[in-house]
Amino acid sequence: MLVCGIGEILWDVFADKERFGGAALNFCAHLHRLGHTATLLSAVGKDERGRMALEQMRSLGLSTEGVQEIAELPTGIASIGVGLDGDPTFVIPRPAAFDAISVDIAPLATMKSAGVGWLYFGTLLQTKPEIERLTTGLVQQFHPARRFYDLNLRTGQWNLPLVQRLSSLASIMKLNEGEARTLYGLTTKKPSEFSLGKFCRIWASTHRIDVICVTLGSAGCMIYDRGEIYRVAGYEVTVRDTVGSGDAFAAAFLHGYDRGWPIRQTARFANALGALVASRAGATPNWTVSEVLAMCGAAESGNFA
Repeated sequence: MLVCGIGEILWDVFADKERFGGAALNFCAHLHRLGHTATLLSAVGKDERGRMALEQMRSLGLSTEGVQEIAELPTGIASIGVGLDGDPTFVIPRPAAFDAISVDIAPLATMKSAGVGWLYFGTLLQTKPEIERLTTGLVQQFHPARRFYDLNLRTGQWNLPLVQRLSSLASIMKLNEGEARTLYGLTTKKPSEFSLGKFCRIWASTHRIDVICVTLGSAGCMIYDRGEIYRVAGYEVTVRDTVGSGDAFAAAFLHGYDRGWPIRQTARFANALGALVASRAGATPNWTVSEVLAMCGAAESGNFA
């Protein structure tokens, strides 16, 4: 499977350390470890963080061909805190180098001829009108490639009309329960009647989305697939760092979905990889497929092929 991702490369800045990340980068790194080819279209600054970012990408086995170096802007950062609910909070200064992605990136022709199967995008970069136009153009250029939209809504870094337009591009959409509740509340006159099933049915019908994945933290996930609802339990782990676990879930879900696995099986695999990443420090820690399968259960491992 060949995937083209468009998104941010940045450094997650914690109180005592910095770790390499960015939702699109994390997603591509986990897909690569699952055996796929993932090319990321992004940009870094011509600074020390940018130099280290390119080194980190190479160490993860990712191509840097689609990453531009921007002299005028710094490499992106996200200052990570902890909210009242225990979930991570993000402060992302803009503009950053990833905001300056060009519309005429050389690798596009090569990827088109190789046959891109999926286009991945989030919301953060799309707040720049130029990048939203680029993404819409990629949808047309890579047709009939399918599209994976991972919301990752960050405070102050999105708006409802943008999310609605991006949703209408999606074949698969992924979000968490809080994001689903927010979107439902902004688009209905009766927010008190919220349920995940109701949200998914309305949103999928309105935007013609095939599959919606709603992550539920340690409780697992709920999957809407063409009118059917599946609830799949999660896995108990000692959480070390939840940053990047949702990106791992997204990569694992796409891996199974593209292979034609049954939805429950695909969701179990995605839950397992998300939990495994949450149990380790950093957004792209070392892990093996064998570890993911072991978490799914030895009796089931033979089904994941």
